[in-house]
Amino acid sequence: MTGWRLLLTRPADDCTALAELLAGQGIFSSCLPLLEIAPLPVSATMRQTFADLPRCSAVIVVSKPAARIAVELLDSYGPASLAMPWFSVGAATAQILLDRGLDANFPADGDDSEALLQLPRLREAVTRADSQVLILRGEGGRELLAERLRELGASVEYLELYRRDLPAYPSDELPLRIEAERLSGLVVSSGQGFEHLRQLAGDAWPNIAQLPLFVPSPRVAELASAAGARTVVDCRGASAAALLTALREHPVPVL
Repeated sequence: MTGWRLLLTRPADDCTALAELLAGQGIFSSCLPLLEIAPLPVSATMRQTFADLPRCSAVIVVSKPAARIAVELLDSYGPASLAMPWFSVGAATAQILLDRGLDANFPADGDDSEALLQLPRLREAVTRADSQVLILRGEGGRELLAERLRELGASVEYLELYRRDLPAYPSDELPLRIEAERLSGLVVSSGQGFEHLRQLAGDAWPNIAQLPLFVPSPRVAELASAAGARTVVDCRGASAAALLTALREHPVPVL
């Protein structure tokens, strides 16, 4: 496992944290953030949604950026107290909510939507009569979670809090980085992260697509395979633990 030399593409702070963790396991990594979080301007809809939170049976927060922005909006526009349960896929997102004093829950086994949907607390909240669920996320994203919740009888609404921009890099930054640092694998944490990777690769994509690509879910794996990535590894989660497990299970390619 220590032979891997990885390109990390998460937002800058998350990239640095993951690089430090990997270094502790003897794994070299190079940070090239491909997602820059840009909070959306606070709108009347945002203010009203947070003022009306007590109507919700449950609130689902899909990411750490969404959790951080939600806490800020709560402090400015939210009610004095909130009794409903909050949910996230991962422990790190849940911790931001817990630090705010919210009743945050996350699946202990698995860090994807499927694991979240199996939580008894969530199923209890969404199967009550007239249940209303609010999902806090960035612009875009998959609809599977909402579809499954609606199948359980819940009314579901989204509130988008931020967008994910591609930072400005020279057009040849990606292939030069891969060559200079002898990288043997690529890591993306979301579908949009992959789209930005493909965009930055430009004409070099056919060569870059030969490298093993570690992705967080079957959906992103399908996206990458359809775009021509030759070896796609589904880590079954975006956490560092999920990535480490995948690295242990896959040999370092001979370049």
